[in-house]
Amino acid sequence: MFSKILIANRGEIALRVHRACQEMGIRTVAVHSTADATAMHVRLADESVCIGPPAARDSYLNVAAILSAATITGAEAIHPGYGFLSENARFAEMVEAHGLTFIGPTADHIRIMGDKIAAKTAMRSLGVPLVPGSDGALATLEEARAVADTVKYPVLIKAAAGGGGRGMKVAHSEDELEEAWRVARTEAKAAFGDDSVYLEKYLDRPRHIELQVLADNHGNVVHFGERDCSLQRRHQKLLEEAGSPVLDAAARDALGATVTAGLRKLGYRNAGTLEFLWQDDQFAFIEMNTRLQVEHPVTEMVCGIDLVKEQIRVAAGQALGYAQQDIRFTGHAIECRITAEDPETFAPSPGRVTQYHAPGGLGVRVDSALYAGYTVPPHYDSLVAKLVVHAPNRAEAIGRLRRALSEMVIAGIKTTLPLHQRVVEDPEFQAGDYTIHWLERFVAR
Repeated sequence: MFSKILIANRGEIALRVHRACQEMGIRTVAVHSTADATAMHVRLADESVCIGPPAARDSYLNVAAILSAATITGAEAIHPGYGFLSENARFAEMVEAHGLTFIGPTADHIRIMGDKIAAKTAMRSLGVPLVPGSDGALATLEEARAVADTVKYPVLIKAAAGGGGRGMKVAHSEDELEEAWRVARTEAKAAFGDDSVYLEKYLDRPRHIELQVLADNHGNVVHFGERDCSLQRRHQKLLEEAGSPVLDAAARDALGATVTAGLRKLGYRNAGTLEFLWQDDQFAFIEMNTRLQVEHPVTEMVCGIDLVKEQIRVAAGQALGYAQQDIRFTGHAIECRITAEDPETFAPSPGRVTQYHAPGGLGVRVDSALYAGYTVPPHYDSLVAKLVVHAPNRAEAIGRLRRALSEMVIAGIKTTLPLHQRVVEDPEFQAGDYTIHWLERFVAR
């Protein structure tokens, strides 16, 4: 086992990884920008190294500075968290080239799954169901028209290297296709430096359901069930549940068996998440995230397994100590992503936190690096806390979430806490009757 791990991230996820390391008796090294000098992950780590000025490109994306910090502190491995360099294949290669262990998948698997077209090709070969669409990137508008005529409108033009909703445009008819094609390619080029796009059938009322997997270096692959991430605004998740209100155990087991068999053939290792659209009782693969997810706590709550510790053990070469039949799913968990944004306009709201109180009680977990007096910097993602509840069933989980939201206090900045309180009271949410388009309409009301 490693004796020291550098955490190449910030905020609540850096603190989350630090806590797992501490429980395993592993020392931690925090890296930080000058804007994060007083951040909680820096204050609690065994050692810390400043790696640059506030801008992420000069600090948390500064590969040379991060590798230098690992070298001078004697770290043996690097955990990338999520975001920043977590899905950067070149970074994973450089970590290994410097004699360190990258706590994540291989660079080859990161590279394959980072290209959505390559990922779909790989999944098709492994028997994983896909959304109908083009087999690869489309070179011309005429090719796009031909595929659209086959799968029928509406269709979705998507950036091959995309994410976060950028480079995605819907065309409801042939008249709209040319404009969607042009805008998607322009956005893709601006956001990712690559204007390659492909086409999929646009599903009008899908759920967004993902499957958490873990694989070791000894051929063992397991899944930890599904998460329903359908509550999204502009393709950004707001609330996640485990399990999904619309899936039964048979559907979960069937999907899990297909996915784990496929990843075993692929030789995948460490944690990953496969994302699907679900409509009319059919699954369709959209992408794979080769890292820890923001919403991993809901899976931990229903499975009772610490996914970060498992990542570290797998990276150290240990075999999984259990098989699929040993994993039990208990109760229901819900996570609210609380961001430093105006709950009405969603404008960013960085600034000084004057009061902070985290809710408690049975089945309540808060992952946050906030504290009273801390200043939320304007340079990074607006996520400031994750409120997670667990209960024997979904109805009780909603009741527990309502109570926890009423207890939570974050003063001095605007947050999305009021929006979550409104969502929890909505009858359609309480009934589990929503799709990926539901939240946009809810916010508009």
